Amino acid sequence: MRRPTAPFLRCALILGLLLASVSCGGPERSKVTIMVPWSGTEFRAFYAVVKDFERGHPGIDVEPQVTRALTQQLDAAVGADAKPDLAVLPSVGAITKYRGEDALLKLDVDTGAYVQPFRALGMDGGDVYAVPVKADLKSLIWYDARTTEPPSPGRPGRYRWCLGLESGPTSGWPGADWIADLVLSDAGVDTYTDWASGNAEWAEGPVKEAWTAWGKLVGAGLKGATSRAFRQAANSKDAHGCSLSHGSLSAMPFSSAQVSDDQYTYVPSSRDALEVSADFVGKFTRNEGADAFITYLASTEAQRTWVNQPGFAVSANRKVTEYDNAIQGRIARILRSPDFALCFSAADAMDPDVSAAFYRAVLDYANGKDPGPLLTALDKVQQQLGDSSRESAPAPLCSTPEPR
Repeated sequence: MRRPTAPFLRCALILGLLLASVSCGGPERSKVTIMVPWSGTEFRAFYAVVKDFERGHPGIDVEPQVTRALTQQLDAAVGADAKPDLAVLPSVGAITKYRGEDALLKLDVDTGAYVQPFRALGMDGGDVYAVPVKADLKSLIWYDARTTEPPSPGRPGRYRWCLGLESGPTSGWPGADWIADLVLSDAGVDTYTDWASGNAEWAEGPVKEAWTAWGKLVGAGLKGATSRAFRQAANSKDAHGCSLSHGSLSAMPFSSAQVSDDQYTYVPSSRDALEVSADFVGKFTRNEGADAFITYLASTEAQRTWVNQPGFAVSANRKVTEYDNAIQGRIARILRSPDFALCFSAADAMDPDVSAAFYRAVLDYANGKDPGPLLTALDKVQQQLGDSSRESAPAPLCSTPEPR
């Protein structure tokens, strides 16, 4: 049998050393997974922040997991013990749910720069469990300043509302937000909080009055709304002659060039209390790279980058004051203003079964059903849940930003 030649032995030795350096001594990169619901321009804005982070942390790769059914996918992942490192929590109820299940881990993140009520909803007993990375102001009336006079809150005059209620598995939410906005503006913060927490009737009093007021306000806009996509309806060029839209800037189909004082602009729908929402990020594993990334997401640097990307993101961080788009910047100032009470979306704070029934009732009402039986049925759903829904709504649901 022939013995290996010396050159062959040298090559084998070098190859073995190279393999050993890769498997044993080479630098290992940390991977951070984050489950997000965003697509299109919203995702591109977020991904710009991801790339900035990776450039500053060359040993960490961030892997977004995009899903439009985030709540269902996250529930399945938590149940199967296959949790992502981080996940977006798109509602007040989601934060409460995962904190109650001990799935959310405590964060070593300073959120002191964030205004109320955004900061408090991510905390429990002084500990931080979720960071509000993207905020929205829902109580806005949009109009085309080139063709429409500024509407008064609650009084659109001769103009017709743009209304679309179709939104996949959560169809009906635009109407639910609008009804909640009317409860808040007409009945006040205390009544709104009682209702969102399961302590007020649907079929009588201010809640019933809000449904009736919404029907009268929208009027002919209800026709065909259940089959019309929300973003399509908000585009006045394709909305059957309507002129006014209700909702957050990020939900509008406008380009950055269109959103300005002399094109598409807004007035708040109330003079003292407004409905808001936010996307929070929480941590589900002990991945140290995830700690670094969520700390970066909460930073003023990352928030400044995010809000000046496409997608109209707004930050609840009071240090983020420079916006390339002036309208966007004014919305952000409202979130920091002590002149308004800010309340999270009522449907987001309710028990998920109540929220789902709320959305279905909105669709039925838009299709011509009498509101009386629909509201009585919602009361029954609320009663069947007993005390569980009352325990699910966190405090404070509403707060006024502290003056600075």
